[in-house]
Amino acid sequence: MADVFVQIGRIVAHRPRLTVSVWLVLVVLGYGFAVVGVHGENLFDRLTTGAPEVPGSQSAQGRAILDDADESGASLTLALQGVDPADADVATAMEPVRAELAAIDGVVAVIDPLGLPGGATNPAAAPLVANDGDGFLVVVELDPDLTDAEQADALTAVHTRLNQVPEDLQDAAPGVTGLVGGTALIIDAITEQVETDLRTGEAIALPIALIIMVFVFGGFLAASMPMAGAIASIAGGLASLLGFSYWIDLDSSVVNIVTVLGLGLSIDYGLLMVSRFREELHKLVDEDDGRSSRRRRGDGAVLTAIEHTMATAGRTVTFSALTVAISIAGLLVFEPPILRAFGLAGVAVIVVAVLSALTLMPALLALAGRRLIRPSILDRVPGLRTVLARTADVQTEEGVFSRLTGRVQRRPWWVLGGTLVLLGVLAVPLAHLELRNSTTELLPAGSTQREFVELLASDYTAASTPAVTVVAQSSLEEATAWAATLEELDGVDSVDAPTPVGSYVTIGVRPASDDPGDATSRQVVQEIRDLDAPFPTWVVGQAAAQIDFTDAVVARAPFAVAIVALATFVLLFLMTGSVVVPVKALVTSALSLAASLGVMVWVFQDGHLTGLLDFTPTGGIETYVVVLVIAFGFGLAMDYEVFLLSRIKELVDAGVPNDDAVRLGMQRSGRIITSAALIVIVVFAGFVAGKLLVIKEVGFSLAFAVLIDATIVRLLLVPATMTVLGARNWWAPRFLSRLHERLGIIH
Repeated sequence: MADVFVQIGRIVAHRPRLTVSVWLVLVVLGYGFAVVGVHGENLFDRLTTGAPEVPGSQSAQGRAILDDADESGASLTLALQGVDPADADVATAMEPVRAELAAIDGVVAVIDPLGLPGGATNPAAAPLVANDGDGFLVVVELDPDLTDAEQADALTAVHTRLNQVPEDLQDAAPGVTGLVGGTALIIDAITEQVETDLRTGEAIALPIALIIMVFVFGGFLAASMPMAGAIASIAGGLASLLGFSYWIDLDSSVVNIVTVLGLGLSIDYGLLMVSRFREELHKLVDEDDGRSSRRRRGDGAVLTAIEHTMATAGRTVTFSALTVAISIAGLLVFEPPILRAFGLAGVAVIVVAVLSALTLMPALLALAGRRLIRPSILDRVPGLRTVLARTADVQTEEGVFSRLTGRVQRRPWWVLGGTLVLLGVLAVPLAHLELRNSTTELLPAGSTQREFVELLASDYTAASTPAVTVVAQSSLEEATAWAATLEELDGVDSVDAPTPVGSYVTIGVRPASDDPGDATSRQVVQEIRDLDAPFPTWVVGQAAAQIDFTDAVVARAPFAVAIVALATFVLLFLMTGSVVVPVKALVTSALSLAASLGVMVWVFQDGHLTGLLDFTPTGGIETYVVVLVIAFGFGLAMDYEVFLLSRIKELVDAGVPNDDAVRLGMQRSGRIITSAALIVIVVFAGFVAGKLLVIKEVGFSLAFAVLIDATIVRLLLVPATMTVLGARNWWAPRFLSRLHERLGIIH
């Protein structure tokens, strides 16, 4: 298989300018399509948002019934505060406001308590008046038959006019304030936050990553190459996501999370390729006898170095990409569409990253040639020269990583036991994990739309949506009689009067809790579903959708784990010829993930580091975030496992004893693994600086997962384990050894 990579490297090295030009065109087109869009609609215009659900589940069926029965159009609501709805001057000031809103094209109704007969004293006005009487709601409904363009224009006009209402009422109610909210505005707020967070993350991550690579390589030229690959991967990834948006619904969080993955992997792969090329070119140059020989070999040395790089690092990159892709493809096993979207988009971005590493990187290496091993201009800076001498990649077989591994190998059992205890302690908080499916709680605390939703829930109880809603296929009389049994359930605070909705009836159930997704709300949902109702019922709401989503994930999780574990085992066996190494890799990665998830629970569920990370806890972890951290975290762990094993296996195949191979392999790959991990941590940490909670959870958790894997696991646990196992690391039954001789993928 190495011949394939050599051939690719040879083709690209002979046509570097053409290859770079093709990639440049693809990058421009990728960013152009994603940002400008097709037919005036860009990627961010096509994103969706909302609580994740499972098609065919009880909550999804109930929600579909309500959506089909709802014949109303879009609406916006203005919540006024600091105003007395019974004030006659306020009623007078509202008359022209009401008329102007009604005159906007597409508006079919303007509803407020002052426009009803008798004003705020009318019983029908109660849901529109604040609980303390110090405010009221103005609801503007649109024609349901409007086209998308007409609806967008109408919403913009209504939003603009509603924002002006507090100023119109200043003379009648000095100090009045208002918040405008609605489903359309919530979706826009989340989508805009995604776009803002993406720019923020890239602005933080890319410059810091470049600085790190300057210290790794000792110069700007070598450091810029992985960055070029990262930019190409982002462009390709965004273009891929735009294409997927015409096929499947893409949640707003997909863009940031998948882009972060592609950015991190492409830098990893570029780092490995450039480092190996410099190592190979150094060997060839050192073998030359003199300056004239170097001139005579010229581009031949560069071409040979590229071929060796592709046969080794190119193979490793491909293996790494396969292991990460396998892990993320496991998401396709799950039923919820949001997880499948992450799986498809993630695999697409990985493909772009590996294509960039195998084509763009060799082209850039060919163009740079011997300049990559010449002293950098930074070496002329006295103080900086000393630092770069310690941090830039070197050719010595002894160094920090070999000495650290040597210490581990002198006491492998102590290191093994200590790391297992440490990982176990970090995993302890995982025991009280609470899963959530949040909605507006994901927005930052200062978000207008989050404030609006919280205001409705606290000040307009009668107008707020019940945490639990029962959809009943029955007559109003039957539903009313049965509703009395709901009031007797544990955890139920009150039950709203049944309301006809088309041919169905809805019953609002309000749990004795302010949290629509906590244990009390989930208990109420389960108790209602356990009742033997005399007619078909469907329970909907945040808690109901949360239960259905979690059940769907748990039901498919064993299949996903089995498929990913088996595929990873087979791939690592084909790479190493061992059955012990793949099992060891799976176990150590599982321990690393458990520790990472434990820290995630401690931070985001238990509410530690809220000030540092600037977030408001929701009382749990988003269900799909847990699945994503497991899938992506496992893939990244395998990424570094492949980096390390490829070098150790090279040495073992060359006849180096196991312990020496582990020590030398750690020295040769430790610098790259540590540098790559540091860059990935920076990339993920850059997105923690964003405001959307789900992005914070994923970014922080994956950054910590990489930190644990690159330090505790990769530098301590793996060499200790491989030292304890000794030559047994490479054991396999005879029939599998014969199979590996025929099918194994070797250098």
